[in-house]
Amino acid sequence: GITPPKGILLYGEPGTGKTLLAKAVASSTNSTFIEVVGSELVQKFIGEGAKLVKEIFHLAKEKAPSIIFIDELDALAAKRVDVGTSGEREVQRTFMQLLAEIDGFKSLGNVKVIGSTNRKDILDPAVMRPGRLERHINFPLPTKEARKDIFNIHTKSMSLSNIDLGSVIGITDNFTGAEIRAVCTEAGYFAIRENRAAVETRDFISAVGKIKSKEEIEGKEYVAMFG
Repeated sequence: GITPPKGILLYGEPGTGKTLLAKAVASSTNSTFIEVVGSELVQKFIGEGAKLVKEIFHLAKEKAPSIIFIDELDALAAKRVDVGTSGEREVQRTFMQLLAEIDGFKSLGNVKVIGSTNRKDILDPAVMRPGRLERHINFPLPTKEARKDIFNIHTKSMSLSNIDLGSVIGITDNFTGAEIRAVCTEAGYFAIRENRAAVETRDFISAVGKIKSKEEIEGKEYVAMFG
């Protein structure tokens, strides 16, 4: 006698696997999967964004059972402000249409909504309240065991030579799944540059150093730009 949740919110740092999980859901269910990026719903003409939201939900109901996946939800559903530019008011108008579609007079039926964000802290509470995206799933940074599994996935088709995976995993604390994938790719490039047919432990260690230094540079640029 209870009503199942209409929506789910996936949140966590970039690269922790939120979009990847949505793709896994799409491939493992017999439902229509509609993928939308939040910024795509923000249109420059008045009423266009709201119209687009309405059409997406109409399509989902026609093709039910279906899943609407909204990536980068914070581009659309950030906390509302009282005063703003006409562009900000248009974003709010589109957001209000999204809320109306999720929680309107007409039942969503066999349509589920999955939202994904890197910034749960800036989301409007209205979209996260019970009856909307009420189930919140956190995607933390991978543990040591998880990092080992991710390395095994991304190196299974690589030519490896006596890899000490333990030492590589030991220096990847606070790395996301996406960064581990980047490390595997960079390690391959290090081997290619030296005309070797197999990737060695030193290639992975060099790759970790390269990814870490890139993060530090990007972090300094962010601080310089935004303080």
